[in-house]
Amino acid sequence: MALHWKILIGLAAGVVVGLAVNVLWTAETWSSLGVEDAAAFLSEEAGLRGASLAEGGANADAGFIAHAALFVRHATEFVGDLFMRGLRFIAVPIVLFSLIVGVSSLKDLSKLGRIGGKTIAIYLVTTAVAISVGLVLANVIGPGAGFPEELREQLAGEQAEAAAASIGNAENRPSPWNVALDVVPGNPFAALAETEMLQVVFAAVVIGIGLTLIPREKAAPVIAFFDAMTDVIIMIVHGVLAIAPYAVFALIVVVLADLGIDVLGSLVKYVVTVVLGLVLMIFVIYPLVLRLFTRVRYLEFFKAISPAQLLAFSSSSSGATLPVTMECCEERLGASEEITSFVVPIGATINMDGTALYQGVAAVFIAQMYALDLTIGQQLQIVLTATLASIGTAAVPGVGIVMLVIVLQSVGLPLEGIAVILGVDRILDMCRTTCNVTGDCMVCAVVASGEGALRVGERQSDVATS
Repeated sequence: MALHWKILIGLAAGVVVGLAVNVLWTAETWSSLGVEDAAAFLSEEAGLRGASLAEGGANADAGFIAHAALFVRHATEFVGDLFMRGLRFIAVPIVLFSLIVGVSSLKDLSKLGRIGGKTIAIYLVTTAVAISVGLVLANVIGPGAGFPEELREQLAGEQAEAAAASIGNAENRPSPWNVALDVVPGNPFAALAETEMLQVVFAAVVIGIGLTLIPREKAAPVIAFFDAMTDVIIMIVHGVLAIAPYAVFALIVVVLADLGIDVLGSLVKYVVTVVLGLVLMIFVIYPLVLRLFTRVRYLEFFKAISPAQLLAFSSSSSGATLPVTMECCEERLGASEEITSFVVPIGATINMDGTALYQGVAAVFIAQMYALDLTIGQQLQIVLTATLASIGTAAVPGVGIVMLVIVLQSVGLPLEGIAVILGVDRILDMCRTTCNVTGDCMVCAVVASGEGALRVGERQSDVATS
C-alpha cells in the first residue's frame, strides 16, 4: 500500500478515536474513577499532579483504571512527540547539506540570484492573494455579524490567559530592520542548534558560493562529502516516514480528545469561512497557477505531495514537516535538488498563505463582532501588514495568533477579540499549515519549471506506484 494511503488511514482512525474520546470520556467519567480534578491529574507538572494525588487531594481516590488511562494518554503523546523530534532532527541537516551541494554545482552564480528573486516574489504575491481571498470571504459571509455579546464575553473569559500570553509574544517581536539583520547568523553553529532556518539557508548559500570560487580539485572532496551526507539524511527520512501512519494517529487523537467541541459549535460560521478560503487556495488558486506556469497535472501534483500535506495537518508545523516536503518535491514531484533545497526551506519560513488568509478572516470577524467598520484603506493595510509579518515568522504551531496581534494593532482593532477565537485555533492551525505546505510545493514546481529543472514525465509516472 502506498505511503499516503497508510497515513490517510492513520489520520482517519485518529479522527474517529479522538472524537469518540472527546464525546464519551467526560468529567463524569473521570469522577467515577476517583478523579475530581482532571486538569491536575493530566498535568505535565509532576508537583501539581502529585499534590492532587496525595492524601486529602482532589484525586486521592484515583484507582487503577484512571492510572491506566493516564498511561495510555502519555504513551500516545510519546509516539507523536518522538516522531516530531525525528523530523526536527533531520530538518536542519537536509537543508544545509543539500543546499550546499545545489549551490556549489551552479556554473553560473547569476542563476542563484534569479532563482532567489523569483522565489521570494512568488511567495509574497501568493501571500497577498491569500489574505485578499480571506478578506473577501469574510466581508461576504459576515461570520462575526450579530455575534451574541454574552457568548463573546464567555469565550473571552475562558481563553483570557492564553490570549494575554500571545499578545506578550507579539510585543517582543523584533523590528523589520532586525528581522532583515537576523538572516545573517552571528554564530553559524548557534543557527544550526536553534533551527534558525533562514540563517541556515544563508550559511549554506555562502558556503556553496565559496566552494565554487576555490579550485575544483580542492572543492571536489568537500562537495562529495556533503552529497554523501545528503543521501544519508534522505535514507533517515525514509526510516522516519515508516512510522508516520502510527504517529499521525497519535497526534490527531490527542488534539481531538482535548478539543472543545462546544466552542467549535459556537464559532462554526467563523470556522467554515476560514476553511472555505483554504479550500479555494488549495483546490482553485494553486491548480490555476500550476496550469499557467507548469506542465504538472494538478491531480498528480496532489498525489505527489499528499504525505507532506497529511503530516502538515497532523503536526501543525511546516518546519517539522520540512524534510518530508523536500522529499516529496524532489523524489515524487520531480523538482531538482538545487531548486528544492533552496525554495522549500525559504517557503517554510516566509510563505504563510494559509496563515495570512486566516489573518484576514479573523480581523474582519473581530471587527464585525464589535460592530466596527473596516474601510478599504484599513483592509489594504491588513494585506500589507500580514504579508510582511509572515517574513521571518517561526514555522511552529500557534504562530498565527502572534501574527494576528500585529495585524489587529495595525488597524486599531481590540486585541481582546483574540481570546474569543483562541478555542478553535488548534484545529484551524492544522488546516492552514496544510495550505502553507501546499503553497511551498506549488512554488517549488513553478520555479523548477521556469528553470527547466522539473522532470515531469519521469516522476509523475512514478508517483502512482509509490
